[in-house]
Amino acid sequence: MVATINKDKCMYCGACTSVCPFMALELRETSIHVYSDKCTDCGICVKACPVGAIKLIPGGGKE
Repeated sequence: MVATINKDKCMYCGACTSVCPFMALELRETSIHVYSDKCTDCGICVKACPVGAIKLIPGGGKE
């Protein structure tokens, strides 16, 4: 599993990037990039997202 960001919901606030203990998320100007090789599907970012824009998807996904 890996974190996948819903671009329609994401506000690019950085809440998820600031709590990820594995530095698997990177805040960019118009997106959040997910480093699937670093993501351990711990779910901390899912809980931190104030708008529910992050889901854990089996097999991964695109940012």
